[in-house]
Amino acid sequence: MAKSPKGASDARSRNDQTIATNRRARRDYELGDSFEAGIVLSGSEVKSLRAATVQIAEAYAQIHGGEAWLHGLHIAPYAHAQEHSGHDPDRPRKLLMHRHEIDRLGHRMQTDRLTLVPLRLYFRDGRVKVELATGKGRKTVDKRHDLAKREADREARRAMSRVARGN
Repeated sequence: MAKSPKGASDARSRNDQTIATNRRARRDYELGDSFEAGIVLSGSEVKSLRAATVQIAEAYAQIHGGEAWLHGLHIAPYAHAQEHSGHDPDRPRKLLMHRHEIDRLGHRMQTDRLTLVPLRLYFRDGRVKVELATGKGRKTVDKRHDLAKREADREARRAMSRVARGN
């Protein structure tokens, strides 16, 4: 995996509280560079995230008009919020990134035909952050090949441990 800019690689080494991870992203995409971005949220959305009522599996990010947006992220309405103060659970949410990062990502997404995939949501110092990665979609054949390779490696380790125990 390529080295991540702006400290995204050391995001896990800090004391971050993970809210949700996107396990499907690693299976469905060949991931490249990863980035960290903030999210513009309302108060009831943050309270719902503290209760971990979020679905990130179908989410993706796009760049429109020089701004980055996160689509498909479902944050359930906060259970204790008043009816009129709730939020739309499926609305697009604006991502907070530096202008040069947005411009560079927009250019790379167009030229290399990449997708921005959210990998995880987490709290850092009381603020909600999202880890994004550039990814290229895998075909079903590629997924099967990776599964077969993993199974072969697992069987080889089992055989080597059997031989080591037998001696």
